Amino acid sequence: MTSSPITDPSTRTSKVVLITGASSGIGEATARHLAASGHRIVLGARRTDRIAAVARDIGQAGGQAHSRQLDVTDLDSVKAFVAAARECYGRVDVLVNNAGVMPLSFMAELRVDEWNRMIDVNLRGVLNGIAAVLPIMAEQKSGHIINVASVSGHRVDPTAAVYSATKFAVRALSEGLRQESRDLRVTVVSPGLTRTELFDGIANPEIKAGARAMVDRASIPAGAIAEAIGFAISQPDGVDINELIVRPTAQG
Repeated sequence: MTSSPITDPSTRTSKVVLITGASSGIGEATARHLAASGHRIVLGARRTDRIAAVARDIGQAGGQAHSRQLDVTDLDSVKAFVAAARECYGRVDVLVNNAGVMPLSFMAELRVDEWNRMIDVNLRGVLNGIAAVLPIMAEQKSGHIINVASVSGHRVDPTAAVYSATKFAVRALSEGLRQESRDLRVTVVSPGLTRTELFDGIANPEIKAGARAMVDRASIPAGAIAEAIGFAISQPDGVDINELIVRPTAQG
């Protein structure tokens, strides 16, 4: 993937945007898109070589980006990630809670370790992100938390029971946070079938093949979700885009 030409940040408001799960897929696409729009980006992920490469690409294109190792399941790691971003740029304007896993399986397979992994990354990871940035945003009296959920947070399909449970929960906690906040914007972005590495974590070969077939029939690029996130960020401070569902036209 190549970087888009960087827009002169003086032509728009430049925000400090933290992105989890930024080493590939939606996270990487969002980092590149927002940097091209003049925002200052901090990329976090476990694969430090990948996020460092993305940050270099952004810098070579004229943007501003830093990368830092991040494990969203570890609150101390998330706090350190946020603290480093604040030290670098002086503030934290936007957190994109994007990190997620999706090892689909039938409940009867009893893949309990995979269930726990989804709870830890998809739900606890979002909570850790909120816990790390909320005091800073309260002090600033401004901020924007964007939680990446899924269309699976609106419907439940076979093999996706636990994954859907985590994404329903993300939507619920986002709405609760929104109602409790007056200075904080909260947005949920729910992607449909998107071309990412998310399907690589499926262990059952038949389920993985079925998921791949669905993506081949109807899917959108990760950049489409990045543009939706950019749209939510670009709104005036008094406008909160609460929820966006973005799916392929051909998806049922």
